[in-house]
Amino acid sequence: MIDWKRVAELRDEIGTDDFDDVVELFLDEVHGVIEKLRHNPNPDDLESDLHFLKGSALNLGFSDFSEKCHSAERHVANDQSDQVDLTTILTCFDQSLKEFMDELPRKFAA
Repeated sequence: MIDWKRVAELRDEIGTDDFDDVVELFLDEVHGVIEKLRHNPNPDDLESDLHFLKGSALNLGFSDFSEKCHSAERHVANDQSDQVDLTTILTCFDQSLKEFMDELPRKFAA
């Protein structure tokens, strides 16, 4: 679900302090779009919302979630929005976030 190698690479690239800031920024920005999709999705914004989530998730190692967003983004781009299962995407995000937050302290314990 989480690409811990990617997380470690990012953490090494930007440093521990900046990594914590990036995680916080990721959570703030992504939560806004997630809540929009959860409560009031706009079909006109769906492709761009999925694109944003895909890229953000990939950068922070949320590989399964990013893959689901990518697949859904392709469906929307091909006028197949009816094949997009937002519930599955949102559930994957919730599970990925839980794993990330639960495992992060253990993965990078001093």
